[in-house]
Amino acid sequence: MPSLSDVHHPHHHLHLEFESVRELPESHAWPTLHDHPCVSEPVPVIDLADPKAAEFMARACVSWGAFQVTGHGVAPRLLEAIDSEMRRLFALPIQQKLKAARPPDGISGYGLVPISSFFAKLMWSEGFTIAGSPLDHARKLWPHDPDQFCDVIERYDQVMKALAGRLITLMLLSLGLRHEELEWAGQTGKLLPDLAGVLRLNSYPACPDPDRAMGMAAHADSSLLTILYQSSTSGLQLLRAEDQNGPARWVTVPPLPGALVVIVGDLFHILSNGRFKSVVHRVVVNRSQQRVSVAYFSGPPAGVRVSPIGKLVGPGRAPAYRAVTWAEYLGLKRKLFDKALATIEMPEES
Repeated sequence: MPSLSDVHHPHHHLHLEFESVRELPESHAWPTLHDHPCVSEPVPVIDLADPKAAEFMARACVSWGAFQVTGHGVAPRLLEAIDSEMRRLFALPIQQKLKAARPPDGISGYGLVPISSFFAKLMWSEGFTIAGSPLDHARKLWPHDPDQFCDVIERYDQVMKALAGRLITLMLLSLGLRHEELEWAGQTGKLLPDLAGVLRLNSYPACPDPDRAMGMAAHADSSLLTILYQSSTSGLQLLRAEDQNGPARWVTVPPLPGALVVIVGDLFHILSNGRFKSVVHRVVVNRSQQRVSVAYFSGPPAGVRVSPIGKLVGPGRAPAYRAVTWAEYLGLKRKLFDKALATIEMPEES
């Protein structure tokens, strides 16, 4: 089975100095980017201050599996700060970045996108994952001043955790639950303070041959939900399933100043008994501009098992999925990638 660590990847030595590459290397040339047509469709934008926000969210989660959110209260200054820290990090020389490389069995650190091992070609991107304190890695990257980076990351992490709690609450209420029914594993009122989170910083450098390169291959997230900040450069695409408007197609999520993108992950798909769809998404690159993004993956507290909410299953019906913890589900994803969700489906009772 492929492992998600860089070390087992056949191309692990290929950490490129992207800026110096004039021609797309064969290792990064993808055979097909045009598996589905790319179209322009308006991705739902929801203002959190709107009294109908939960209602709009339910609609977006059912039909899109994602939406953009405004009125979220995240200070523009904080978004500018994280943007500039990412650019500062990814502009470091490759030898310096590799001092903070993700260890083979670890989550945190610099390295290839974790899903790389499932693809024959490499992606035109680099990433830096943070679970817990960033201090150890920041000391390797900036021995003389790790604090600036850490301060911004820690502030961003706190603000995202609070926002994730608000969004998850609204999404659960939008499914018809009442406030007193929001709980983890039978502990009412315990839903939000204990949410776990992982940050991933991404850089998609300008690319000499963007029509043959892939920034991030198509995948669904394992999280409950992912909150994504994207810089003003376009690149994120969602896969829309075949429907009355046409065949399956890629839809670009245009960067809106100050907006954040919310993506439904597999664990919310399970929690909602399949009502809210975890959406497959990817990132394409361009010739002239670096794009940066930061994803905050929000999940249940460690050890808590997620299973379909009883009220959503309905009396006398069997839940569509069995219970899993985030760690257990990530393990399945590591082995099975996009087949993981199907393996925890429960057989339909006849």
